[in-house]
Amino acid sequence: MKSINKTKEWKKLESLSKKMSKKHIYDMFKEDKDRYKKYTIDLDKLTFDFSKNRIDEKVFNSLIDLAKSAGLQEKIEEMFCGEKINTTENRAVLHTALRNRDNHPIFVDDEDVMPEVNNVLKRMKDFSDEVRSGEWKGHSGKKIKSIVNIGIGGSDLGPVMAVEALKPYCKKGLDMHFVSNIDGTHMIEVLKKCKPDTTLFVVASKTFTTQETMTNANTARKWLIDELGKTAVKKHFVAVSTNKEEVKKFGINVKNMFEFWNWVGGRYSMWSAIGLPIMIAIGWDNFEKLLEGGNAIDKHFRTTPLENNIPVIMGLLGVWYHNFFGAESYAVLPYDQYLHRFPAYLQQADMESNGKGVRFDGKYLDYQSGPILFGEPGTNGQHSFYQLIHQGTHLIPCDFIAPIHSHNETGNHHEILLANVLAQAKALMKGKTEKEAEEELIRMKKNKEDIALLKKHRAFSGNRPSNMILVEKVDPFTLGMLVSLYEHKIFVQGVIWQVNSYDQWGVELGKQLANQILPQISAGKNVKTSDNSTKNLIKKIRKARK
Repeated sequence: MKSINKTKEWKKLESLSKKMSKKHIYDMFKEDKDRYKKYTIDLDKLTFDFSKNRIDEKVFNSLIDLAKSAGLQEKIEEMFCGEKINTTENRAVLHTALRNRDNHPIFVDDEDVMPEVNNVLKRMKDFSDEVRSGEWKGHSGKKIKSIVNIGIGGSDLGPVMAVEALKPYCKKGLDMHFVSNIDGTHMIEVLKKCKPDTTLFVVASKTFTTQETMTNANTARKWLIDELGKTAVKKHFVAVSTNKEEVKKFGINVKNMFEFWNWVGGRYSMWSAIGLPIMIAIGWDNFEKLLEGGNAIDKHFRTTPLENNIPVIMGLLGVWYHNFFGAESYAVLPYDQYLHRFPAYLQQADMESNGKGVRFDGKYLDYQSGPILFGEPGTNGQHSFYQLIHQGTHLIPCDFIAPIHSHNETGNHHEILLANVLAQAKALMKGKTEKEAEEELIRMKKNKEDIALLKKHRAFSGNRPSNMILVEKVDPFTLGMLVSLYEHKIFVQGVIWQVNSYDQWGVELGKQLANQILPQISAGKNVKTSDNSTKNLIKKIRKARK
């Protein structure tokens, strides 16, 4: 395998980046009155404007050439066709099958996966309908009022993000809670808000052995049994898992176990049975619209030429800044309070996927792969880290996301919000010259000494890139589109960087070491460790906890 950074397409982009570093985005708008039209794509209820980027026709075409040289189109087909593109685990990657609303056959190892996908969806629908209607009763005959999802990573981040994003569609009178952290405080604080006889726990763990999840689940089980007795477990716990024996041992009726498959990666699993709490919260009809939104992007990604393909362009722009301008991070900035967990969700999706240092062929990378992602809802972020984005020494490309319509049209709140998101994108692009800052200070009647001191502090370099994603409203369909967009954008970048975006060996070592250290803390076993720091910290903790 030829390293991507040794290709002629990469070398050409290196040359173009030097020329482009001398150009200003704002000047390119002056030179081309059709720039917005040229670099904007409308798709269903979504608009993607990438005109405020350091690109021209040569750069854009060269980025597309890079994608072609990496075999992107072929890799897209391999994924959709169930090829085992997760090479280190010999697995297919088929979260797209979970939202295959056309229901066309998709084969893995010569077996069509769609009958099982549809079967699990139907079981989820029937169960969520029972809970929502009050037909499902707890041990004492009362309706369920609280749902507690117990999971971690992809078994938590997707469901909690989606439930928060779709609050206007959630069933009234049904309280949704999510517990993930092994810190007992997380579970205890949630249990304070619940009553045993009206609470249903959804335990989400593929193996049903995940340490954090099962520790939390056992704490919840004890809380329930102490109040209602052991026989109550079957009416107050359901499982999302593949391990029937462990589920049965826990006391859950296996009829209430919802399966998913090894071709569903955790961080891509909200479309599967992991999304059961989402379906309970918003109902089948809205969950289906979520699937349809994801499917709309799947079709676009698979069938649209690379140069008009939104996830492809998003991915290539990220590569452009990360590898050719040294931008090590990027920001996702949703201007909608309901999307406040979206950046946290994307942190796992992106950084766990492409935070890799080894190529498909086992060789170490000699170029940068996955970037650092962060974000916060607007306008909160403007009063937090935007200072660094505007005037700091780091280049941080931004994705702005905003709905044209709010679920809560109160006074002129939403107009102010929209004005802010458009202003931030413009300010990042345009900046403010020293001359403009000086003229502003003169108008403020500052003296010459103050002007000389302040003009540089009040100047903005601009030329800082951003994308603008507008949706009509944050609803199940558009949320599905947004999540699917970023999933495929991550895939594009993984292909370019020649890494496997679908394993996560980096999370394993810490788990292994924690299992070695735990008995040394809790059981007082002899401390065996090669480093003096860990050894003495364990001793200090043990002494203090006696």
